[in-house]
Amino acid sequence: MRRRDFMTLLGGTAATWPLAARAQQPAMPVVGFLDPRSLEPTAHLVAAFRHGLSETGYVEGQNVTIEYRWAEGHNDRLPDLAADLVSRRVAAITTPGGIAAALAAKAVTSTIPIVFMAAGDPVQAGLATSLSRPGGNTTGVSFMSGEIAAKQLGLMHELVPQAERFAVLVNPKNPNTESLTRDVQAAALAIGRQIEVFPASTNHDIDTAFARLMQQKADGLLVGADPLFTARRAQLVILATHHRLPTVYFDRVLTDMGGLMSYGANLADQYRQVGIYVGRVLKGEKPADMPVIRPTKFDLLINLQTARTLGLKVPPTLLATADEVIE
Repeated sequence: MRRRDFMTLLGGTAATWPLAARAQQPAMPVVGFLDPRSLEPTAHLVAAFRHGLSETGYVEGQNVTIEYRWAEGHNDRLPDLAADLVSRRVAAITTPGGIAAALAAKAVTSTIPIVFMAAGDPVQAGLATSLSRPGGNTTGVSFMSGEIAAKQLGLMHELVPQAERFAVLVNPKNPNTESLTRDVQAAALAIGRQIEVFPASTNHDIDTAFARLMQQKADGLLVGADPLFTARRAQLVILATHHRLPTVYFDRVLTDMGGLMSYGANLADQYRQVGIYVGRVLKGEKPADMPVIRPTKFDLLINLQTARTLGLKVPPTLLATADEVIE
């Protein structure tokens, strides 16, 4: 072989090495992120999810891609959004926005791993056969919304001990509503108080519920955990303040913007846990063998500015137990 022909062959072979090396590299996994809300009120939680994912070695844009799908408060869009993620052959789907999103994902795939975060009982909802061994293709993080609502009622009773009539706002389209209602009614009976359930699944329903609340002279309100109420947080806080109605919420974001009090699982920590679970799934673990995580960190926030606006004096014992007090 002549030297010129040899160099030409060598140069051509070398030019193909980068292409061959790239071809041998594994494709970057894609994670589907399905949420019934919008990005704006959950941006800090999405950051916590990414942080958890990074704890397992996955960094968005470097070695993992995340496909976000937001239903913008319209749960009827969830099935189509879930089907779209499946059509893109994602490696896993995470549904940190509630049981409705998890059920929508589960309805369109029995093979792609699903990591949920949900307020309620995942066994009762059909997402797991047991908390210790979920079975199937789903696992995640779950906190019992009924237990939290019962605790919220106790806190409201401590804040307004003279109150006789309480109310709870729930979304009837949420799969957890029945169990939440049952638990909070039992809690009200235990302290000798009345509680009435007010349903709301749209913005108009929320306005109507508050009008009825005032007609029936409710002394305090509990807002059940639901993505709709997170999305409509400004409407809820404005109405509660306008009507001078003591209200306890499930998410600190409502207290930060002027709500009186909130008690619930630390959502940022739960999103981080979801991110860790997704990373473990990407590394090959099976959801069927990954126990559903129960939260251990709960936050009580009290907004003293709002308490003064409502003419309420917060008992020192309640202030002492708060994780954060907004002065």
